[in-house]
Amino acid sequence: MKNILLAATALLSAVSCPAQTSAPTDPYRPVYHFTAPKNWINDANGLVYSNGQYHLFYQYNPQSAQPGHLSWGHATSPDLLRWTHLPVALTEYPGPEGSNIMIFSGSAVVDKDNTSGLFPAGKTDGLVAFYTGHQEKPGVVLAQHQNLATSQDGGRTWQRYAGNPVLDIGSKEFRDPKVFWYAPQQKWVMATVKADRQQVYFYESKNLKKWDFMSRWGRAGNTVREWECPDLFELPVPGGGTRWVLLISAGNPTEQFRGQQYFLGRFDGKTFTPDQPYEEPAYVDFGKDYFAGVTFNNAPNNRRLLVGWTNDWAYARDVPTGDEWRGNFAVPRELSLRQTAAGLALVQQPIAELRTLGKEVLSLKNQTIKPGAAGLPVAFRGESYDLELTVKPGTATAFSLNVLESEAERTTLRYNVARQELTLDRTQSGNVSFHPMFASSLETARVPLQNGQLKLRLLVDKSVVEVFAQDGETTLTDLVFPRQHMGRLSLRAEGGPVQLTQLRLTNLSQPTP
Repeated sequence: MKNILLAATALLSAVSCPAQTSAPTDPYRPVYHFTAPKNWINDANGLVYSNGQYHLFYQYNPQSAQPGHLSWGHATSPDLLRWTHLPVALTEYPGPEGSNIMIFSGSAVVDKDNTSGLFPAGKTDGLVAFYTGHQEKPGVVLAQHQNLATSQDGGRTWQRYAGNPVLDIGSKEFRDPKVFWYAPQQKWVMATVKADRQQVYFYESKNLKKWDFMSRWGRAGNTVREWECPDLFELPVPGGGTRWVLLISAGNPTEQFRGQQYFLGRFDGKTFTPDQPYEEPAYVDFGKDYFAGVTFNNAPNNRRLLVGWTNDWAYARDVPTGDEWRGNFAVPRELSLRQTAAGLALVQQPIAELRTLGKEVLSLKNQTIKPGAAGLPVAFRGESYDLELTVKPGTATAFSLNVLESEAERTTLRYNVARQELTLDRTQSGNVSFHPMFASSLETARVPLQNGQLKLRLLVDKSVVEVFAQDGETTLTDLVFPRQHMGRLSLRAEGGPVQLTQLRLTNLSQPTP
């Protein structure tokens, strides 16, 4: 152990960022997670790939860093990492009889065959956006209905359709249209939610303007909160065949919070049929801060790429990022299906493009960590990095990894060997007092060892921690707000020695060029 500590101390001066003795100018704005230049953001909207660019639209308040005046912000990227910020795409507008219509969540498609008839002849890259028109007068919601807008210039400018709304069932809780092309029947499908009934409604259309009801499905899994932001897509099953995946933003494993669940099943162009009753929810993420994740339409190579908002409505208005900006997104995740010990499951991995950023600054192999308060300090200090490690617990009862650590603060990832449970603990992470619900519980998920090992990947970026366990079979995402900014890391064992099979750390502290 003494030799390990000496080696770690030597490496520390060689590869670490200087310890920060005072908070940087903007201590919580992430480096490689998406944020808007200013103001409030929440759900990702209109995710679509066209002409070599990923388009990210998102719920945005052009006026302040608090929710309200919701519009669609807009950014584009060739690789999902380097973003160009563009003018606001869709803004709120006056409704009938003195009402106001805000632009709530939705989706976008490339109408390559001009099925809508809304583009000039020969136009193959026209974009059609679908959004929920949230109609209200001060303090009173009047209606929610589905509308469309078109763009002929790659999303730079938009024209609202004169025939809006294209779908209105007379409800105040009818929202979040996800539209996609269903090739077997050469038609468009829209999945929406009747939020208060916790049901998904499916519609079909040949021209994107006239929509006919097909079926409804719901009240399964987590029904503690209203359902929002549906997404339906098909993924290949290892060994052959496919399954359809239905994403629903709903409740969280911790009841007071919001989260996201998924269902596996079949879709015949009209009806979604789940593989099993799903009395127990299958969660996308076990943290408190992953919500409203939706996937890109038209992504190249049939990739299924998910973007989620890293926040929770319980305290989203109060997070201590200041009055300039509030809200960010998780690193896009590539989705797949995998056969696990518990059956077929949805797997999430950070996009491969993340490997092109930063510089590997630390690599360790086959280190033994003995029980004790000192543990193994990792020879790096920083607040934005990509950390991968594999651990064999052996005879240990537990082990823990501390990140964003200082004298009095730490965010702790702890593994209980007997229970095979992974817990993300932010109760001592820094500023946890800005809202009474922020540090009210721990995030825990069951994560069985595989071949006696636990494989972890952590994306740490100033105020957000994303954890991917066992190659993405389980994820946990939390916001944290350290105040001391020393950025240390350490590993500790309990009840017996732990074998650190490998550790690899990539420094991502420089802004993406």
